[in-house]
Amino acid sequence: MELLEQVQRRATKLIRELEHFSHEDRLRELGLFNLEKRRLWGHLIAAFQYLTVAYRKAGEGLFIRECSDRTRGDGFKLKEGRFRLDVRKKFFPVRVVRHWHRLPREAVDAPSLEVFKARLDEALGNVV
Repeated sequence: MELLEQVQRRATKLIRELEHFSHEDRLRELGLFNLEKRRLWGHLIAAFQYLTVAYRKAGEGLFIRECSDRTRGDGFKLKEGRFRLDVRKKFFPVRVVRHWHRLPREAVDAPSLEVFKARLDEALGNVV
């Protein structure tokens, strides 16, 4: 167990009304995600920003949007960009693409970052 996760567990136990609940129940009651989900949440938000105007220039080559009417869910699917030598660059797209394809169409087609965050919270909240 990571040090940060231990700190999160201890901090949630300090709330008297929740001290006898399991860690997952305490997080659910407080409206929080565990650290693994929180990391994924951050990665998906960054991917959304790379795909929209905000960071499009910086993210060129990370993702390629495929437009296809043969896909389930949303009409845009992501493909990982091609990389030659710098293997570290590949890890972010590999982690994100798999989860991006599982998001509901409403989240992927969100008109703004704030709307995307709200829909992402809802989608990840259902996975708990």
